[in-house]
Amino acid sequence: MASEKELTDFLKSVEKRAFKRTSFAVRDDDSALDIVQDAMIRLAEKYADRPASELPLLFQRILSNATMDHFRRKKVRAGVLKNFSDFEPAGEDGDFDILETLEAQDGSTGTESAADSVSRAQILLAIDTEVEQLPARQREAFLLRYWEEFDVSETASVMGCSEGSVKTHCSRAVHALSKALKSKGITL
Repeated sequence: MASEKELTDFLKSVEKRAFKRTSFAVRDDDSALDIVQDAMIRLAEKYADRPASELPLLFQRILSNATMDHFRRKKVRAGVLKNFSDFEPAGEDGDFDILETLEAQDGSTGTESAADSVSRAQILLAIDTEVEQLPARQREAFLLRYWEEFDVSETASVMGCSEGSVKTHCSRAVHALSKALKSKGITL
């Protein structure tokens, strides 16, 4: 079990690196600070009873998850909170009907069938599950490169390794994901 001093010393030692890494990931210092603080609080609240040697990996996992949660929330907000002022009134009388506007833009009603929606949700869940199964370094390289769209040099800087290592981790992750998804009958 880590003592309070060990936990405090650990958090002080990773504070700046965690902030820098998260700042690179989210490209917003205020959000990065919030994410790092939340990760530190989670570590202190839920894992203070763990040995001090386990703290670095636990913290990195919590920080990565908190960063991913940030992107998920941001994506949901962007999809749900569409600015309605972007839409023009549909009728001559000024009545506004969002469905008519979307239909005019898409040529469809803007919805997908229930079967397509369920199928898409199942595929996304399978992909999430397989990404979670990747080894930590492969997962981190994969997510930094393809989720957060960092280039190889930025990813290497964030991960603290060479560009060659990033390429190797990404290649192995892509092959492992491809193999796992193909075994489940999923082709993208």
